[in-house]
Amino acid sequence: MSLVINTTTPEGIVLAADSRQTYRNLKGMARIGSDNASKLFQINKRIGVGVTGLAFLSDDGVLKNISKFIDEFRRGSKIEKMEVKDVANELHRLFNRKYQWEEQLELAKTNIQNDLKAKGCELLSIERQNYALKFKFKTPQGTVEDGMAGVDMIELLVAGYNRDGSHEVYGCQIPGDVQKRRDSRQQNNEYGSSWIGQGDVVSRIVLGFDGRIMNVNFAKETAKTIGEAQIIEQLKGLEYAIQWGTMTLQDAVDFCTLMIQTTSAMQRFSDGINADPGDMPGVGGPVDVAVITEDKGFLWVSKKKLTFGENEVDLG
Repeated sequence: MSLVINTTTPEGIVLAADSRQTYRNLKGMARIGSDNASKLFQINKRIGVGVTGLAFLSDDGVLKNISKFIDEFRRGSKIEKMEVKDVANELHRLFNRKYQWEEQLELAKTNIQNDLKAKGCELLSIERQNYALKFKFKTPQGTVEDGMAGVDMIELLVAGYNRDGSHEVYGCQIPGDVQKRRDSRQQNNEYGSSWIGQGDVVSRIVLGFDGRIMNVNFAKETAKTIGEAQIIEQLKGLEYAIQWGTMTLQDAVDFCTLMIQTTSAMQRFSDGINADPGDMPGVGGPVDVAVITEDKGFLWVSKKKLTFGENEVDLG
């Protein structure tokens, strides 16, 4: 699954990512495939992108790494003139077209039916809600339970400077939509941190709570009276008061690196949460870090190299 994190400061933008790549085998089990995968990419002199989620897509019947599609995209003739929003929208369209997720969702219906039947359960109803399937079934003991299933997601974090010197950050979900995270032209939304992938550890540290808190019974019951939005608003009081607007670029590098390393360490010593054990340790390997400034553009701070003995080859 991986973790990509961005921090935007007055001095510039930081993008950081781990290097672990996972996949599902023929039994549907998640496995660690590599600790040397690339998750950060330079799109042009002003813009970078990080990617998490599904690692491979079929192209004319051949599985290709997500990085191959991004490499092909950044070789386009119009890439240097693109603004941050253009890159986010074009990448979203590209992967939405390449990833036949609607077909995968239909296939998931059949898998749910077969799985429940094998366990002696009776499927009562199943319907699509946005990009997921919500279903209700009866167990052999006669109890009625709810379930939710979906497809593996591709997430992108696109950050950089526009030609007029303004900066923006966008998050893209496939399946899903494009959302603006940062904009230097919007007051109180200029600076801060955003993350995609396995961000539960970062959320607990920075925000003070895990997004899965809404699955806890007391939160569900409280939401019935005051609404989920009000609960989240009150929980914002737990967020650490980090002065993003005065943070230096080096501090932002340190912060992003710390969050990835802490997530990797926590996954090493834990196995999910008590309410949902068996999580995948999807964050690991070297941390790649890039910075983007208005004057210097995109620069690598740390990037993996091919090595053999004392020899190194930089492909960046």
